[in-house]
Amino acid sequence: MTAASSQTVLILGAASDIGLALARAYARGGARLILAARDARRLETDAADLRLRSQAEVRLVDFDVLDIAGAGAFLDGLGDLPDVAVSMVGLLGDQAASATDPLTADLVMRSNYNGPAAILGELAQRMEKRGSGILIGVSSVAGDRGRATNYVYGSAKAGFTAFLSGLRQRLQGTGVHVITVKPGFVDTRMTAGMPLPKPLTAQPAEVADAILRAQAKGRDVVYVRPVWLLVMTIIRLLPEAVFKRTRI
Repeated sequence: MTAASSQTVLILGAASDIGLALARAYARGGARLILAARDARRLETDAADLRLRSQAEVRLVDFDVLDIAGAGAFLDGLGDLPDVAVSMVGLLGDQAASATDPLTADLVMRSNYNGPAAILGELAQRMEKRGSGILIGVSSVAGDRGRATNYVYGSAKAGFTAFLSGLRQRLQGTGVHVITVKPGFVDTRMTAGMPLPKPLTAQPAEVADAILRAQAKGRDVVYVRPVWLLVMTIIRLLPEAVFKRTRI
């Protein structure tokens, strides 16, 4: 038996490579799945595969993370509140475009911070009232320090990381636990073509396994590959006068 057994798990952003890997991991553990994505019909084949391989109960629901005003209605439409909710939502975007086009930057910021924080905040209120639940937010090591190569995306993830930290502290003792996940580089469609260093690059299934372990152990913050904790600690400790002259 795993931490996921018999639980209802809502995966927001389930169409991503990590989202699908996480769905498979939870299904193997016996969870009931609600897979949420824009145009969820495109997940029909994946849902059928999950039902066939794991006899999992799978529901598909449409979800737009940018529709903040509709977050409450979306959750009302689910019926029962899930036991676990995971936000996999993210948009890497193009840094060069984000640096010069305010609307492009705004989309990256809303996709990585405003939207995910709004839906998890709504879930937090409902879980707190019930007195139980697990909220898992997939953030990024890019939020640990702003860098020239991805500071728009990184700033949104930094905001999301801070939101999860504050939410975790607020919900202490309520029966609701908040977990922050920082994957580092992941070999997905979103990073296709990027020169990713192998020792720092995880596979989607590796991220999924790390999330399930974090849930089972009641962890607060997880670096999927522990080496990222060392790397980002060093980067954070660099004095600004030195850091701004580097190209890391």
